[in-house]
Amino acid sequence: MAADLPPSTSLQPPTNKRFNWRTFPWWLVAIGLIIAYMGFRIISDPAYTNIFEAILTGLGTTLMVTGISFICALILGLLLGLGRVSRNVLLRNISIGYIEFIRGVPILVLIFTISFAVVPALSKGMGLDPSKISLIARAIIALVLIYAAYIAEIFRAGIESISRGQMEAARSLGLTHAQAMRYVILPQAFRNVLPALGNDLIAILKDSSLVSVLGVREITQVSRLSVSSSFKYEETYFILTAFYLTMTLVLSLLLQWLQRKMSSNVH
Repeated sequence: MAADLPPSTSLQPPTNKRFNWRTFPWWLVAIGLIIAYMGFRIISDPAYTNIFEAILTGLGTTLMVTGISFICALILGLLLGLGRVSRNVLLRNISIGYIEFIRGVPILVLIFTISFAVVPALSKGMGLDPSKISLIARAIIALVLIYAAYIAEIFRAGIESISRGQMEAARSLGLTHAQAMRYVILPQAFRNVLPALGNDLIAILKDSSLVSVLGVREITQVSRLSVSSSFKYEETYFILTAFYLTMTLVLSLLLQWLQRKMSSNVH
């Protein structure tokens, strides 16, 4: 019989949990200190407090435009991505043509074109009054049509990253091409492209500032209006920068956590 081990004796090798300054996220500490400093100024300085409260009124619009645009662009991008890899020549060429057209024009130009040319033309064609379509609706439509093209390429890459053997195995089990794509290929592709989709979500959040050119009262437009009356450029744009920095940092950390959780569930 094996001899009893003393209570303090462990069969597990001691773990080395020494601090590693090379892998420590110093960048996160630096950004956190910047945000903390701005928070201190907002609390302690009445000028910063007033500007913060003014900009805060546009935060709901920014989040709404970002959320709706991303969800709708995700759906349209998936359809375009499927068309991009389709065996149907017409669908494939329509998808490729749309994607290349959108990617070949600057985003700001597309926002103007879609909002003041495409949306009015389509609304007139459907018998609607263009003047009744709000600027927020036009901004969302523009972001959806723009980012759907970029998301389509992400889905295309994700679908093509799955080996052909997966499709062949699914078809051999009696699934149709559409069923195999839905139940076998797309779930794996979505998991592969999740980091890229997260990057596009953050990009939409940042590019939502561009719709301020339409007069949409999101945080950038509210900041511009505040500056025009107060002339406090330093305070206003420091706070605006802190707003975007905080939102993108929180989103980035949440997406990293979600990616790690999904990876652990797979393993």
